[in-house]
Amino acid sequence: MTSLSNLFFRSVRAHGLVPVASGARVSTQEARGLHITASGKALAAMLTATAILFTGAGFNTVHAEGWGRKVGAKIAKDLDAEISSSRSGNSRWARDVNGAKQVQVIIVGDRSDPDMSDLRAKVLQLGGSVHAFFPSLPAITAQVKSSQVRMLSQRDDVLSVSPNRETQRTFSALESITGALTSNVRTYSSKTAYTGLDGSGVGIAILDSGVMSKHDAFDNGLDRVKRNVNMLNGNLANWINGSGATSLQPGSLALNNYEASIAADMVYTQDGYGHGTHVASVAAGRYSAPSDSTAPDINGVAPKANIYDVRVLGDTGFGTISDAIEGIQWVIYHAKEYNIRVLNISLAAGSAESALTDPLCVAVRSATAAGITVVVAAGNFGKNLVGQEMYGVISSPGNDPSVITVGSVNNLGTTTRGDDAINGFSSRGPTRGSYIDAAGVRQVDNLLKPDLVAPGNKIVGAAATKSTALTWNFLANTFKSLLVTPLGITATLTETKMLLSGTSIAAPAVSGTVALMLQANPGLTPPLIKAILQYSAQPLPGANLLQQGAGLLNVDGAVTLAKSLRTDINTAVEAGSIASGASLLAAGKVMPAATSTINGQTFNWSRIVYAGGNQVLSGSALFTKFQPIWDHRLVWARHLAGRHTVTYWPGTNYVKSITMAAASNQSLVTGGVVSANLLLGSSSSLRKSGAFTPTSSLSTWLLSGSGFTYGSGVILTEGVILSEGVILTEGVILTEGVILTEGVILTEGVILTEGVILTEGAVLGER
Repeated sequence: MTSLSNLFFRSVRAHGLVPVASGARVSTQEARGLHITASGKALAAMLTATAILFTGAGFNTVHAEGWGRKVGAKIAKDLDAEISSSRSGNSRWARDVNGAKQVQVIIVGDRSDPDMSDLRAKVLQLGGSVHAFFPSLPAITAQVKSSQVRMLSQRDDVLSVSPNRETQRTFSALESITGALTSNVRTYSSKTAYTGLDGSGVGIAILDSGVMSKHDAFDNGLDRVKRNVNMLNGNLANWINGSGATSLQPGSLALNNYEASIAADMVYTQDGYGHGTHVASVAAGRYSAPSDSTAPDINGVAPKANIYDVRVLGDTGFGTISDAIEGIQWVIYHAKEYNIRVLNISLAAGSAESALTDPLCVAVRSATAAGITVVVAAGNFGKNLVGQEMYGVISSPGNDPSVITVGSVNNLGTTTRGDDAINGFSSRGPTRGSYIDAAGVRQVDNLLKPDLVAPGNKIVGAAATKSTALTWNFLANTFKSLLVTPLGITATLTETKMLLSGTSIAAPAVSGTVALMLQANPGLTPPLIKAILQYSAQPLPGANLLQQGAGLLNVDGAVTLAKSLRTDINTAVEAGSIASGASLLAAGKVMPAATSTINGQTFNWSRIVYAGGNQVLSGSALFTKFQPIWDHRLVWARHLAGRHTVTYWPGTNYVKSITMAAASNQSLVTGGVVSANLLLGSSSSLRKSGAFTPTSSLSTWLLSGSGFTYGSGVILTEGVILSEGVILTEGVILTEGVILTEGVILTEGVILTEGVILTEGAVLGER
């Protein structure tokens, strides 16, 4: 009997759409000129396999030999190594307590017990502690003896067990570079007056080190930081006992007490580290220097969007996965109340886990299902310390297919886009998380990432201060000569500025763009927003799909395409009233020309969209007809698909739980959509094919009409999507000499300038 879990990250040639024999390959040269229309219904291959059940956050076969039934298969690799070791625990999540090694873990449940009451009771019975309960996943953060982890992992109601890893920060010419200053978006009449889209009414949550609400970038009489909440959990730091039972029932005393405990709205020192304030200003800062001043403006992309500060990193830039998940759950819970439509995550955690089970990935998928567009920094691991380019180093949760993962470009000090280059530090794909299948074989995710890139080098932004006196934040104070002195300005309280670089600074530029798109068209869904951003991106010369994704952020193009679509798409999706293939164009609108002009340069859009983790799609049908994959409750990863159900507390807009089950047999992509998979061929860095194909080359081929046009589309049949996608196997990459990691990221690092990296509080040097 074939285990479907073995198929999850493995290519098959069974879709019947292309007459290619098993094992045969179509060369890139042969495929470039193809423009094929499949006629009739695609033949569905009959796989001898058991039914599949999507439970909790991941995908699991239900027969006895399925994924997760093998002892140790549910335990993350780094946790398994720790509990197998006889050495004393000496890490953030493993230490000796009263002579016994204990570990802090995040246990993801399988939904059979949504309240996880049995599991929580078992942890307490064993003498452990439950520090936090996350019903929207569901998951718990628990502290147990290391010797008890394997026993807990074997429970039927446990999907995965991961350590409570540390999270770290990833580190306005910006408006001009991104295309925010075009007649299609907004225009300035003076330093302090402008018209057009500005993000008004849209909430952006910043999951980071805090946001200084009284900085002029957000205050200036507008008070745009609507809430400051602090998720830093003293219980975890002190390793004390706890029951972790916090009710989220609206109006309950427990919930009111919890909200009061995390409120930080009146606290002046809201960002001791300084990263979150800078990130928020890139997304939504609004501060123009007086006309007689030489100080730089720090206008963000959406300068009137509302900001929700969710603090999960401390004053030195570190936090835990548990606190990050708690912050994401808070955002999910309050999303409709505050109209939080965007979640920016400029932090990362090291993880060798598959996106299926990684706790942060589980959390961001839940946020997406709740209608929140999640934007994540790719990470800053594009080169190692000796200057070698690194592939396969996308951070968690940027390795999840549902989020928008953003890499970084260097604008080289100009507002001209054509000379922009991918930063060496920007993390390259593919994703390298993995799981152990029922046969004991390691299966690697190998998903295409990043999705696109944005400016992220020496970006001027707001600098938080720590008190009523002019006391710099940790970053600005420690590295003043790098971050502050080059600006050549006199610092004034609430007007302080500094420079930062990194994918963490590129991500909020995309978050701000999403706010503009939603202001222009509030009916967009998260996966549709991601597709629009990719389709309208500008391919940069010389960089491949694993370096830049679809290309450079194009605010003008994204807004243009958003304006051409119906404004009721999201409502219709959630009501189930929109059919596959229904028109998406607004009344009187046509598909816009796929070009933009920014700063005097006209360029073609990429026309590239990633779907299902390893599919590359194109064609106007993606946006003229409703594609079922634009349903944000649907998750498609390689050969399997699941569907989320979001349940609200009765009579309210507060999320009670989010569950996922196997998606029913259905169409995922309609006929008329163009597949670029055959154009790419197998991946080879030497031949620059497959995932290593230059984005600009693929874009040119698509513009010329090349590609495979689906006749029947992509169909989910018997729980399996019979469509191969881009061939990206571990052996192919390794034989090309490309350096890959196992996906374990020990430190995220903050990019202080183009070549100087801060890690663990020290400057490592150039790379």
